[in-house]
Amino acid sequence: MTHAGFWAISSGTISFRRDGRWYNDDEPIHNARIAKLFSRCLRQADDGRWQIAMADERAFVEIEDTPWVVTSVTSDPGRGFRIRLNDDSEEPLDPGSLTVGTANVLYTRVKGGRYAARFLRPAYYQLAPAIVERDARFLLAVGGAEHEILPAAS
Repeated sequence: MTHAGFWAISSGTISFRRDGRWYNDDEPIHNARIAKLFSRCLRQADDGRWQIAMADERAFVEIEDTPWVVTSVTSDPGRGFRIRLNDDSEEPLDPGSLTVGTANVLYTRVKGGRYAARFLRPAYYQLAPAIVERDARFLLAVGGAEHEILPAAS
């Protein structure tokens, strides 16, 4: 009798891509519950590689851009913003950590500032009304202050 779990897909490559979706080889994983479980169980090994770790099972995965993506933003420019990540966790947005990368993609720091997270387009559009342009700079207006959105480090 075969064991359930990662053994069944160990011949494939599991990856998390820029579009915020999990893949097995080049096939998207359509089951939202499995995708959320993978995101919740994502850990970085001591050697820097990423793995899905569930109980005593481990599967190394490829991360195309960032290990987490911002899926939505709760807008409250007066008090601040909250972001939701693909693992369903929520945390306050650190406006000082916003950066703009290649192709004008917005990023922020998450998980206590330890990791970058890429904004998916719907989340960016939820935040965009609070972004102002002044003197060829982009700023996030929140709580009466403006925070410059800097270019991402290459």
